[in-house]
Amino acid sequence: MIQVTKKDAKEPTENLIRRFTRKVQQSGVVAQAKQMQYFEKDVSKRDRRLRAIVRKERKAQKFKKIRLGQK
Repeated sequence: MIQVTKKDAKEPTENLIRRFTRKVQQSGVVAQAKQMQYFEKDVSKRDRRLRAIVRKERKAQKFKKIRLGQK
């Protein structure tokens, strides 16, 4: 998805940059790159969820012991 923008003879550089930026944003290249930057496989998502569940359970047990006056 290469964006080609050619400069006209009397066109200022700022306008060229603005036109190029708009073209890139409309094509969705930047948004797609940002999405793929933090891509996670489904397996790692599942593992992360399981670790979160374990962490919540441990925290709940800790506060339960504190309420009962135990260490």
